[in-house]
Amino acid sequence: MTTTGDLPRNGRRRVLALLGTAFFMTILDGTSLLTALPAIEQHLHLHGPAVQWTVTAYALAFSGLLLLCGRAADLLGRRRVFIAGTVLRVLASLACGLAPSGQALVAARALQGVSAAIIAPAALSMVVDTFPEGPERNRALGVWGGLGGFGATAGLLLGGVITDLLGWQWVFWINVPVGAVVLVLAPVLLRESRDRSRSRSFDVPGALTIAPALVLLVHAITRVPASGWTNGRTVGLLAAVAVLLGTFALVEKRSAAPLVPLRALRSRTLVGGNLLLLIAGMTVDGMLVTLTSFVQQALGWSAARFGLVTAVMTVTAAAGALLSQRVVPRLGPGRVAAAGAALLGCGCLLLTRLPAGGPTGLLPAALLLFGAGMGAVTVCAQIAALTGVTENDSGMAAGLADTSFAVGTALGAAVCTSVVAAYSSAASAASATDDPAPLVSTTGQQAAFGVAGVFAALALIVASTLLGRRSGPSRTGPSCTGPSRMGPADAGGDASTGVPSTSA
Repeated sequence: MTTTGDLPRNGRRRVLALLGTAFFMTILDGTSLLTALPAIEQHLHLHGPAVQWTVTAYALAFSGLLLLCGRAADLLGRRRVFIAGTVLRVLASLACGLAPSGQALVAARALQGVSAAIIAPAALSMVVDTFPEGPERNRALGVWGGLGGFGATAGLLLGGVITDLLGWQWVFWINVPVGAVVLVLAPVLLRESRDRSRSRSFDVPGALTIAPALVLLVHAITRVPASGWTNGRTVGLLAAVAVLLGTFALVEKRSAAPLVPLRALRSRTLVGGNLLLLIAGMTVDGMLVTLTSFVQQALGWSAARFGLVTAVMTVTAAAGALLSQRVVPRLGPGRVAAAGAALLGCGCLLLTRLPAGGPTGLLPAALLLFGAGMGAVTVCAQIAALTGVTENDSGMAAGLADTSFAVGTALGAAVCTSVVAAYSSAASAASATDDPAPLVSTTGQQAAFGVAGVFAALALIVASTLLGRRSGPSRTGPSCTGPSRMGPADAGGDASTGVPSTSA
């Protein structure tokens, strides 16, 4: 086994800085484009669905391939896969900025999504392999979660600033110099990490079922705001997803080298962590997509002003992530995640009280609470989802965690957008009455904030039930490097501390 865990502390910090930079740019790719869309629409003469496909193509490729690419990193070598993904990102980013038409931009964005799907699980699995399980890994995941929260909101501000100063092309081209630096340093700072004694046999039937299932699932979800949940095509897509997922489960049960070992799903901690990531993604993007439409329609804010206000959430998200990893060893990820979910819910509750066109003093307070909760929940969920994972399976576990959050973001945005659309339809139906349509639309956005609050309540329940119980003090398990660390009897050690059980 070639490992990265024997690096000195300064070496591990440099690895985290390099991988964190690559991860941060991946997050920016997904958010900075949003504020550049009007300029792209005008320059390339796009409109309607054509513009939206520049976002959708990225989301489909990214969400559909995360799990597959995570397992590929386990088998082919995580550094090798990471470098390949970075090369693809540089090329795809160049192509995005040089795109002469909407069709070319959509194709290049899909390649960007593929590169992100390659980079994200490979980078996270190398973080897992580099830092030993327990407080040191928790600190690294706290930094990782802080970068994620910072990138998700900073992209809204940076995208607008870059577009105004340099042009929309630089929203993509900024990846080129950063990617070049990563490519120069990666062979120096990163060690190859994979099990050389393990067969490279790949679960092709599993890949051919799970990848299209995830792509169709995200595609069906993204169609919902426009077509509705009961639309025949949406129902057909969801039925196809169900069939593919059922087939995938049968394939994995019989496979000698499964893409997702079923023994991993017997870990309450891993399942709870991934479920919490799914719901956290629903809450975060459900709130953000609603808030974006609210400030544009009800408040009339510019993208730059909105980006500046969201800086409050950016700062508290990073602070929440870093603080959470410090208290997890004492309180356990379940309790800390439950507290974070409560903050998410309180933030959503305050947002439901925002008046259209009136004083917005509640907005910074709501974003402050929401950001702190977001940082706490995502970090604790990642700690849980990656606790007890052997190095052989770290790429798979990282890909599963990233997939859970990505699918959650798509689902949350679709549900909350559907709520707003339902109220907008009511506004159209009431246009002949004395009810002003803007008021009805604002009511829909307030209802969507309430739905995001319901998601936060679900996160609190999951954190309290699946992650909230401590292991007994007398429990012991296999060695930290043993192949059965994720077996049904142990499920990764003490889930409350993030420290694996060890033999006496």
